[in-house]
Amino acid sequence: MITRCAWAGNTEIYTNYHDKEWGKPVHDDNKLFEFLILETFQAGLSWLTILKKRENFRLAFDQFDFEKVAKFDDAKFDELINNAGIIRNKLKIKAAISNANAFIEVRKEFGSFDKYIWGFVNHQPIINNWKKMEEIPANTVISDKLSKDLKNRGFKFVGSTVVYAHMQATGMVNDHLVDCDFR
Repeated sequence: MITRCAWAGNTEIYTNYHDKEWGKPVHDDNKLFEFLILETFQAGLSWLTILKKRENFRLAFDQFDFEKVAKFDDAKFDELINNAGIIRNKLKIKAAISNANAFIEVRKEFGSFDKYIWGFVNHQPIINNWKKMEEIPANTVISDKLSKDLKNRGFKFVGSTVVYAHMQATGMVNDHLVDCDFR
């Protein structure tokens, strides 16, 4: 019998995400950008909602190609705001475009977004030893610091809780419970 973190439940989309992605280190800039966009759209909503719309987001945001997203104009914004397949929040859509530009600036400075963001954890995943879901924090000192730095670089919708979720999703932090088979 397979043991998973309780949040993965029995929903196939959740169990697939839990088993194959969550907590696995990501070093590809396009994938890091994808999770950044998805996490910002998730703010205030359930992750299941985002996962169900993930393919629609991929299509709407040109496979999360940050170079293309950075060039989205008013016509593309109008197209996105009318796209029922994604979260149609004006501020979040504007933030996605703005964040693509900030993402590019970080890449110019550090050579890659990967080098920048993983530097906050000394380029090694933080492996926690939680026994119960209640022990897992919503944010940490590191996510606070990263959030502040991202905001100073012009990123939007990157509060500490969103940033910590991004860190979990991209394996910067491994928060699988100690008895989880996918730890």
